[in-house]
Amino acid sequence: MSKRLQDKVAIVSGGASGMGAAEVVLFAREGAKVVILDLREDLAESVVLKRGSGDGEIVFVQGDVTQEAAWEQAVKTTINAFGRLDILINNAGISPLGLDPDSLKDWHHVMDVNMTSAFLGTKYASKAMQKSGGGSIVNIASILTFVGDGNLGPSYGASKGALWSFTKQCALRYAKDGIRVNSVHPGYMPRMLQRDGAQAPPIEVAMADRYAKIPLGRTGRVEEVAYGVLFLASDEASYITGTHLVIDGGFLAT
Repeated sequence: MSKRLQDKVAIVSGGASGMGAAEVVLFAREGAKVVILDLREDLAESVVLKRGSGDGEIVFVQGDVTQEAAWEQAVKTTINAFGRLDILINNAGISPLGLDPDSLKDWHHVMDVNMTSAFLGTKYASKAMQKSGGGSIVNIASILTFVGDGNLGPSYGASKGALWSFTKQCALRYAKDGIRVNSVHPGYMPRMLQRDGAQAPPIEVAMADRYAKIPLGRTGRVEEVAYGVLFLASDEASYITGTHLVIDGGFLAT
């Protein structure tokens, strides 16, 4: 039985930890060659070690996803190493927990990591995909695209809502090039790492009422999101573009 991403080449931003790491490991297991773009080389090394024998190759590029030069280097490294690019996962993201919701500096910080990075990734990856004859871009958004959360400042939902709209615009723009663009919207997941490597502050008590409303009775697992991303990245989703996949345990159905 052939692997679902056999001979595909992917870039995963923020692939050194959390959902990104789960995506990288799963993609490699399914036969892809994967480039991680992340600041944390130490964490990326542990992701590479999780690769099983016979899995696809994993390459690390250290860079700040909010900077144009980092994306230029990531795509250049990908083409030099593997000769093509088929998949981009705009996974890098930051939680505003611990940041000042009224700080303009913190607002820009969240928007840059969650939204500007996807703009830059798409800008450079799409050019490489056009040369490869098409591809798939998956943007990792959130259920907070669609609902509010009083425990978080406005920047997170705003950035993820912008990413949802950006997805649709890019799907129309790149359809003629055979590039599909979709978004995935995870529900409540384990705490992510901040850009400085620290975990987001614990909010289990504050969030208890939200968690209690999840019909499946628990928060999600990063691997469950990764399988949804895998589907949209693969040729199994060859007629799917400009839409979104919610992976939230039924939260939005309540």
